[in-house]
Formats: sequence, structure tokens, C-alpha cells
Amino acid sequence: MKRIAIFASGSGSNAQRIMEHFKRNKEMEVALVLCNKPDAYVLQRADNFEVPTHVFTKDELLHTNSIDNLLKNLEIDILVLAGFMWLLPERFIQNYPKRIVNIHPALLPKHGGAGMFGRKVHESVLKSKDPETGITIHYVNENFDEGEIIYQSRCIVDKNDDLEKLAYKVHQLEHIHYPKIIEDLLKKLDKKVYPENH
Repeated sequence: MKRIAIFASGSGSNAQRIMEHFKRNKEMEVALVLCNKPDAYVLQRADNFEVPTHVFTKDELLHTNSIDNLLKNLEIDILVLAGFMWLLPERFIQNYPKRIVNIHPALLPKHGGAGMFGRKVHESVLKSKDPETGITIHYVNENFDEGEIIYQSRCIVDKNDDLEKLAYKVHQLEHIHYPKIIEDLLKKLDKKVYPENH
């Protein structure tokens, strides 16, 4: 069984779609949802799917190995960021090479970087008058939204699109494609590789 850990900070609609996608999969499962906000709705979504959760502080993430050990003990194969607002420490990048993925609600490298998330991204797209937008699924590195691109899907920006309409279009792309891309990546992982320095 290949195992997924989801990092999320907010409502968790993408996390829910991922949990739905893998619910009846006999070879892959969502084994854990990690969250940095104790009141985030993603925790309720995880509970609805009977997926264990772990709430953590920035200090725990940066200055202890407790999350590293939890991931190792659960034999996690891939880390999936779904609306997670913090950069992961560099040791995670080293310990899970090409095993940490993120989704961004625009066509990177445009409209990315620190502080570019949610509504801010769609506002930037509308302000720039781009003819199209979409989603980018990419590997995570040490910098916001700069990792190697795995997949992009596009949609037209209509002249009458406002923030809500654009956000809806992009959400639809996220919900359709992110779970499938995660499954494809897991299929390519031929063996478990765990950090050796913990």
C-alpha cells in the first residue's frame, strides 16, 4: 500500500477530493492529514473520511523531528500540499526528493511566489488581462512555486469573468486533475524510500 500525507491550512476542498479519489483504492491511501491551524475545516473533512489528523505549530515543524518521525513511522511515500501556506523546511526537500507536490491556481511561472495564494492569484490574473489561466502541479523545492512543473491545465479568462467566476473555473480544474496526477506519480514510485537520518 502506497501512502499519502496531505498538508493543508484551510477549508480543504482539494484534500477532500483527494480523499474521495483514493477511498476505495486497494493500492494507495491517504494515511494522514497535517494542518497548522487547529480550527481549519480540513480537519473535519478528514474526520468524515476517518483519516487521522495531526495539528502542529511552526516551532514543531522547524525545530523538532516529531513530524519527520510521524511520517517515517506511517511509511509515507508522498507529501501532498493542498492549500498549505508555509514553506516546508529544507530537510523535507532533501528527505523526499521528487516526493513532495503542490498545486498552484495559475499557470506558473506567472502569478506565483511568496504571498501569492487564493484570491490574490486570481486578482493578479484579472489585473494582468491574461487571456487564459489554469493550474500548475509541481514538485516542491526551497522556494515558493519554483519547483519543476509536472502538469498544467488551462482555461479561458472571459471578459465578463469576475473573481468568483474565475476562482470557480480554476477550482474545477484542481478537483479534476490533482487526484489523478497524484495517482500517476504514486504508480511510478517503484519502491519505498525513507529518510535514513532519523
